[in-house]
Amino acid sequence: MSGVREAGEHDFVAVGLGPFNLGLAALTDPLDDLDGVFLEARDAFSWHPGMMLEGATIQVPFLADLVTMADPTSPWSFLSYLKQHGRLYPFYIRESFYPLRAEYDAYCRWVSTRLPSIRFGRTVRSITHDGGGYRVEAVLADGSTEVHRAPRIVLGVGTQPSLPWPLDGLGAPVVHSADYLPARDRLRAGESITVLGSGQSAAEIYLDLLEGIREGGYRLDWVTRSPRFFPMEYTKLTLEMTSPEYTSYFHALPPATRDRLGREQRHLYKGISGDLVDTIFDTLYRLSVDGPVPTRLLTGAELRGASWDGQRFALDLHHLETDQPLRTSTAGLVAATGYAARVPAFLIPLADRIRWDAQGRLDVGRGYAVDHGQCEIFVQNAEEHTHGLSAPDLGMGAYRNSVIIAQMLGREVYPIEERIAFQEFGVPADLAVGDPRPPVPARPPADDPRPRRALRPDASAPTSHHHAPGSHHNTLSLSNGEDPR
Repeated sequence: MSGVREAGEHDFVAVGLGPFNLGLAALTDPLDDLDGVFLEARDAFSWHPGMMLEGATIQVPFLADLVTMADPTSPWSFLSYLKQHGRLYPFYIRESFYPLRAEYDAYCRWVSTRLPSIRFGRTVRSITHDGGGYRVEAVLADGSTEVHRAPRIVLGVGTQPSLPWPLDGLGAPVVHSADYLPARDRLRAGESITVLGSGQSAAEIYLDLLEGIREGGYRLDWVTRSPRFFPMEYTKLTLEMTSPEYTSYFHALPPATRDRLGREQRHLYKGISGDLVDTIFDTLYRLSVDGPVPTRLLTGAELRGASWDGQRFALDLHHLETDQPLRTSTAGLVAATGYAARVPAFLIPLADRIRWDAQGRLDVGRGYAVDHGQCEIFVQNAEEHTHGLSAPDLGMGAYRNSVIIAQMLGREVYPIEERIAFQEFGVPADLAVGDPRPPVPARPPADDPRPRRALRPDASAPTSHHHAPGSHHNTLSLSNGEDPR
């Protein structure tokens, strides 16, 4: 049965339901003067199901839940979830700040089923502006269309799995880390497996496969273009870079400087937890007691080409430090190569209402809005290039939602921290010498055609595929934006 149904008017419509928009739903739930609706294509909340490895933890403390950093008294906190499920004292006795990944997923599902503003099974197909507000069309499972109207939009559609160009479009059974668990048995049934990447997901998958290497009888290789297996940095002064003041400092920098810093800072939040690095070494040591372990760890090797003959992959690599080519083959291939932001197709009708940078990316304002007036279209975890490494960090999700709520209401509902770091970023005003350099334009001139040409929406991308994990420095046990290796 098909048809179009007017579902009502709201103060805002949110598209997609990852942890960040779920946090917004929880924080707006008690507000009588802010009515929002959250549209999610899936039938239920699910957070990284392909990487729900047994015993894996998230790598941010439980305080980085959906609401606590904005409202410690919220009934939607992780501690409230534990209390209601009789698990608060066991969690206390466990003496670890880091929840199990499966437990965090269960917590989010608990919240998502109790908020009346959430609508599952709604796939957003188009968003248009009729002069008075936004018209959001969502398709339901029965083929009918539901229309929601609002003066504001919040986009939380997440990021999509990314493959290095030699594998993109290869037409071969490459397994992205996002889909690892469903493919694990098939991979183990082969005679060889290669894992590409050097982030947290790659390390977790390598360890998971390594534990079964003797019983499985397969060869296991781990290949990365990084010069070494970088650990994530957890030192406290570095953690201050996930702060409101560093975010403001980063946002004010010229785009070219931001892009350079984004590349230079990758090792701060796209590496591997130190404990996991040690566990991998200890596992290799333990297995080596019975003889050589059939595995190879290869660093500094960039993927330059790939082919598939129906049985095996041939991988053409280039060793960056020696400038030498090399080739390997494998029956199974896991690409733990991260995720990338894409512009969803339903934004095409709104292209003229959105600010774009010279590279065709969303030009996100400091208050997380992308429309020209900076008050109508907000984004969640689509601003790493403008706001830095705090964008995918779960611990900063409640802060960003506090800012977005304040922008929509014109008042501060949840106190917004402006300074939490001991250190200062940039040049302190009392130490500055001379006049500051003139500001660099944040976007090209209006008559520059590049933003329009650069807009390449992903028409096939679902409206609610979330890899946002966020992380501490993007350090959930899987990194939202792991560097494609």
